[in-house]
Amino acid sequence: MKAIVLVKYGTAENAFKIEEREKPVASDNEVIIKVEAFGLNYADVMARNGLYKDAPPLPCILGYEVAGTIDSMGKDVLGYSLGDRVTGFTRFGGYAEYTAADLRGLIKIPESMTAAESTALTTQYGTAYYCAYEMVNLFEGDHVLIHAAAGGVGTALIQLARHKGCVVYGTAGSDEKLEYLKNMGVNFPINYRKKNFEKEIRSLRGDQGLDVIFDPVGGTNYKKGRKILAHGGRIVSYGVSERSGKKAGLLSDLNLVFNFGFLHPIMLLMKSQGAIGVNMLRIGDHKPLTLKRCLEGVVNLVKEGVLKPHIGGAFNASEIAKAHDLLESRNSIGKIIVEW
Repeated sequence: MKAIVLVKYGTAENAFKIEEREKPVASDNEVIIKVEAFGLNYADVMARNGLYKDAPPLPCILGYEVAGTIDSMGKDVLGYSLGDRVTGFTRFGGYAEYTAADLRGLIKIPESMTAAESTALTTQYGTAYYCAYEMVNLFEGDHVLIHAAAGGVGTALIQLARHKGCVVYGTAGSDEKLEYLKNMGVNFPINYRKKNFEKEIRSLRGDQGLDVIFDPVGGTNYKKGRKILAHGGRIVSYGVSERSGKKAGLLSDLNLVFNFGFLHPIMLLMKSQGAIGVNMLRIGDHKPLTLKRCLEGVVNLVKEGVLKPHIGGAFNASEIAKAHDLLESRNSIGKIIVEW
């Protein structure tokens, strides 16, 4: 089979090679998926730049999620048949024509949904569902800020927050993205390149603050967010994209930690606030049934018409560098996918 292999760190143009690899064999409670499409996530960009410590050593095959059909099955696989259309978590190995997936991170694709759209359901919509419906509980009238709101997870969070009747604030970096946010139903789109989101929200909310903040950026962004968090508010951190584009090393790591700011439990106690961290890789490793529950919740909401992924770019496998460049540029909207 063909696989896109990360052979060295650096620019997307030089980092990948398409190579022939042996087709994987299913272990117990696994299936082998013939991949139609796989999705890109910002963790892939971090891994390509040597900034993602959980990535496997070089050379390696990246990729968190795929969509396709079941090609073969291991022992003890119940509820699935050969040829079923599925999407699933791969915990790396997704950039290939065939890949293995654990049953606990697998779900059947609704017939009305394309393989491309389905790639968004696992990592990005699963992350959004876990953040918004498991780690916090959104209520009607809550004031909710979503950073990187035009991205894949951001799009999902908007849909989930709107479904709960929240007042939604969203940050993005271009007028085109702000128009996208308006069309998605965001009440207060904010161009973070032109306006300081902290000052902008203070002008809108005064001292009332925000009930929930979803932050995949981290660093100084996180520190500003805590300052506008209401009493009883919660901030959910699920990424550190501020680290992207900077050289690896102890100094950069320490600078990132410093940018987050100091936080002590007594500070949270005094305002009855919550600071929550989300790492879906760890949930997959240690709480796979939680992952399965989130996937089932996502698919049910898709069937109800609440969730609808937006494909912001579709590329052929030979265009992997272009796909990575688009995601890294921060100019993409919605989900970026690659097809064989």
